Amino acid sequence: MKIWAPSQDVVDVLADLPGVECEVYDGGPEPPKGADEVEVWIPPLMPPRATAGMLARMTSLRLLQTVSAGVDAYVPHLPDGVILCNARGVHDAGTAEWAVGAMIAVLREFPAFALAQERGEWTYRHTGVLADATVLIVGYGSIGQALERRLDGFEVDVVRVARTPREGVHGEDELPRLLPEADVVVLLVPSTSGTARLVDARFLASMKDGALLVNAARGPVVDTGALLAELRAGRLRAALDVTDPEPLPAGHPLWSAPGVFITPHVAGSTAASQRRLRKLLRSQMLRYLSGEPLKNVITGSY
Repeated sequence: MKIWAPSQDVVDVLADLPGVECEVYDGGPEPPKGADEVEVWIPPLMPPRATAGMLARMTSLRLLQTVSAGVDAYVPHLPDGVILCNARGVHDAGTAEWAVGAMIAVLREFPAFALAQERGEWTYRHTGVLADATVLIVGYGSIGQALERRLDGFEVDVVRVARTPREGVHGEDELPRLLPEADVVVLLVPSTSGTARLVDARFLASMKDGALLVNAARGPVVDTGALLAELRAGRLRAALDVTDPEPLPAGHPLWSAPGVFITPHVAGSTAASQRRLRKLLRSQMLRYLSGEPLKNVITGSY
């Protein structure tokens, strides 16, 4: 069985499995030969630009296992009969930790104090604080649950929102009522046709003055132009690990917008995520080889 893996460390984890031939394909323009022989493809974190064409050439493909929770780059091009699995759970800890850190960084004005330190300036002042805040989590899946666990002890009120309402979790249709009460809004929804520009001008206008928007989901979830208007007006603040466009090009107005803290899509890029990913991939391949049910199978509407 031929497997394409995104890196040598993944190859090393799978190399001793019986009957497995594993090669590295990191998503570059020159893939290894034999795409038509690949039965399992584990693509890199950033999907190759030629994903659609690559999948069309993979006539023996039976399983596509992503290394991220998001699968939006693959769903439209997935050949019939191919199982699609994501890496749900792998990046929960890192992403939730980033979200808490980003909240504290912006509310306590750490970026501004870091700049003052570079200038050698003692800029004493009162700052915001996370304590007593209402934190609205939009997209209450496994990462949202991990975030709530990490917020325990920070003396905040957590409000949960998901596409499907359930006990203790509001539906997305309740956002117009919930947004005006939130001090922090954290985005953790997947990138789908239904979440594209979910955070538009109306959504942002519903947020209270001085509120903080934290995007750890995907860039296209937020209307960049609408967010820029609110930032320039000084009404809202933002912490962004993802942007639209991404990567954010030099000179883009988001870089210099007031009240925004930007990191380059690093929330899940941690050693813990890599350890958990290798464990998941080996477990999945053992299940696949033995004919057992796979984890994290994507079915129906995503």
